Amino acid sequence: MTFDVAAFRSQFPALAAGEAYFDGAGGTQTPASVADAIAGALRAPLSNRGAGSLAARNAARCVEEFRSAYGDLGGVPTAGIVHGRSATALTFDFSRTLARTWGSGDEIVLSQLDHDCNVRPWAIAAERAGVVVRWLELDPATGQFTAESLESAITPCTRLVAVTGASNLIGSRPDVAAIAAAAHDADALVWVDGVHHAAHSFIDVAALGADFYVCSPYKFFGPHCGVLLANPAVLEELSPDKLLPSTDESPERFELGTLPYEQLAGATAAVDFIASWGAGQSRRERLRSAHEAFAAHESQLLGVLDEGLTDLVADGRVVNHSRAQRRTPTTLLTFAEANPAAIADALAAQALIAPAGSFYAYEPARALGLGESGGLRISLAPYTSVDEVERLVAGVRAEL
Repeated sequence: MTFDVAAFRSQFPALAAGEAYFDGAGGTQTPASVADAIAGALRAPLSNRGAGSLAARNAARCVEEFRSAYGDLGGVPTAGIVHGRSATALTFDFSRTLARTWGSGDEIVLSQLDHDCNVRPWAIAAERAGVVVRWLELDPATGQFTAESLESAITPCTRLVAVTGASNLIGSRPDVAAIAAAAHDADALVWVDGVHHAAHSFIDVAALGADFYVCSPYKFFGPHCGVLLANPAVLEELSPDKLLPSTDESPERFELGTLPYEQLAGATAAVDFIASWGAGQSRRERLRSAHEAFAAHESQLLGVLDEGLTDLVADGRVVNHSRAQRRTPTTLLTFAEANPAAIADALAAQALIAPAGSFYAYEPARALGLGESGGLRISLAPYTSVDEVERLVAGVRAEL
């Protein structure tokens, strides 16, 4: 299926201002259809869920359509779809719940590729529960985990492995399925941070081997919230903190308070927007097709970026830390004689938005030796054009 970049870009009102956004890993711009869905939910009669009035039925429909959409997004039964305030909030909530099942002699495995939202909640829970933390260690030369840590981190004592589907800092895609298989051989659960992964992947939670997969719709054209795609059988075994009158049914017992129905409508619209760019009979088939088209376009863009930086990397003026063979179109650069923040400011003055920092990826930034300044992150999205990438390359070159 041919991907029409111009037609795609026309769906985003924010792009009309002329700025080129290379900050997709921090959050994408919003298509009009998603904004309209949020507004439409708020304009319609709306109350607490039920069947006794149009307002109550509208609320119930928002929830049902949300669970259906995210079930299709990840190939997960609707009973496994949990809404949360953010991916970080969901991870903290579940870290406390899961830690109640840990005890003396248990271990968990964390990773040096992860955003801190998939590190600190587990590290805090482990410290409180008195369990050992082991690490999947990052090899800066390859952008992937070291073979030694892959072989030694998971043991018969492992209760949980928390790993990213793709690094929000350098784009690396670890072999989650292989890691999950090793974890399941040890009877451990697998929590995958899919926040960056979901923006650049057709999600198959079962193929990944994830018991839990958390994502953030605002990374793929939706509103600011978090969604957990989980194995319903695993959810049934867990007992979260909740209010006494709240339902004991799953997944509702994991959702605290009244749900933000307008957010659910927007999150559903984001999935439907992606699917509208694909072909197929079912929504899931259309999602697969759309992501194939997005990936082909993003691969072309990444090729233009890499080619434009080739001589700068070769002569040492630029260090490209995104070295994994399997990675998203997200690139992190540092400079021999320039501060990343200064480069970011110079680009912003030319309407080229590529931010600098470490982006809450504390462990990978430390493993890469980036220091407080971090790096310049160039994160491409389906609405990015070849012309914009060429402008960005020219802008970087002009500052070196």
